[in-house]
Amino acid sequence: MHTNLQKLKFIQNKINEIINQKQLKTKPEIIAVTKTFPIENIIPLLDSGHVHYGENKIQEAEDKWEKIKKNYKNLRLHMVGKLQSNKAKKAVYLFDYIHSLDNEKLAQKISQYQKELNKNVKLFIQLNLGDEKQKSGIALSNLKSFYNYCVNDLSLDVIGLMCLPPIDSNSDKYFKLLKKNSDDLNLKELSMGMSSDFESAIMNGSTFLRLGTLIMGERNIT
Repeated sequence: MHTNLQKLKFIQNKINEIINQKQLKTKPEIIAVTKTFPIENIIPLLDSGHVHYGENKIQEAEDKWEKIKKNYKNLRLHMVGKLQSNKAKKAVYLFDYIHSLDNEKLAQKISQYQKELNKNVKLFIQLNLGDEKQKSGIALSNLKSFYNYCVNDLSLDVIGLMCLPPIDSNSDKYFKLLKKNSDDLNLKELSMGMSSDFESAIMNGSTFLRLGTLIMGERNIT
């Protein structure tokens, strides 16, 4: 069995173990974050039937996935990185999910291109829960109005919330906060948890884990 596939199976078993031990109701999907990795490293996962994959750069995703998507009809591609509004058209064309909806201009562009391309994308609003200047995301105080604008004015399919807790912080605190705000808006999906904190994310009700290193290994920094 290919190493990446072995790692994926190990994580799946670990998730099942946590779910069973803690008697949790929600079992999250695993997004294998494949940025910087060539398609030949990913094919074993595709051939095993794994569905969800994440990228954080439009150009790389385009080069890597455009043809592959035609051969694997069930696969779902997730944009998990910062999305500039001038790349929104390509993102709507390529991706099934966008996890980084974080401003009105981007929301408007996604709405426009969905109509042009006759394609709807499932969206997560990214929150900046740590009020970090270097990070994207909607401030918690603006969440309700931004959500209402996206859903009521633009008819976007916002399915959940996403966050990136501050590095070296207690992720658990931020996951609980994201879950509370998700519940307040009656949203069903939560994009939270990466390789370093996925267990805490599961305990707090994550429905999508974004796992790169744990499955694909250490990446080349580009």
